Parts: sequence; C-alpha cells; structure tokens
Amino acid sequence: VQLQASGGGLVQAGGSLSLSCATSGSIFSVTFMGWYRQAPGKQRELVAGISSDGRRNYIDSVKGRFTISRDTIKYAVYLRMNSLKPEDTAVYYCNVEATPLGYYNSKIFWGQGTQVTVSS
Repeated sequence: VQLQASGGGLVQAGGSLSLSCATSGSIFSVTFMGWYRQAPGKQRELVAGISSDGRRNYIDSVKGRFTISRDTIKYAVYLRMNSLKPEDTAVYYCNVEATPLGYYNSKIFWGQGTQVTVSS
C-alpha cells in the first residue's frame, strides 16, 4: 500500500487549500486515516483524523477551520483548510492505518509529505 499526497502550496493568510491523499495497493480494511504536520524544529503532530466509524477529531488550533473527509470506496482522505494562518505552515503528511489484503494485522502507512506555506 502506498500513499500519494498532493495539494500543498503557498497561500496568503486567510486563504484556503485542499490536500488530497490517494492510496494504491490492495486494502482489506481501513482503521484510521489522518493528517499530520511537522513544522521546522517541531515534532510531528496529528492535525485531524477520521476513524473507521466516521468519527473525526482535530487539534484545538484547527477546529472550525479544517475539515477532514474521506472516500471509503477509493480509500482516499482529504483535508480542507480554511482561514489559514502563518502558524499552519508545515509539511503535511497523510497517514493511514490499514490491513492490506492477505494480511491479518493492520499496518501504518505514510504519504511523502506536501509543503503548506502561509504568508502573513
């Protein structure tokens, strides 16, 4: 299973961006899909996640501004980011916990990261 993230870029504060993460490979089931970010000099943090039952969670700093969604047929995950702030600048990584076809246990998969830069 491989993940391919896209959609990052440069935007002014207050603007919007949408990130997409497509999966390839054979998946039996998905447990969790999420987006992490890592700013320079900081630890990677979970920004938003969606579990298999559809429950969503967000870090406090993005609540009301970011929306995570998924396509359960394509096994894709998206992040809509509105009202972006300079502190949202980071490399964003998609993350999927899934059980590949033919496996008994789930595994963690990461996308390659996409840069989001918000100018003030």
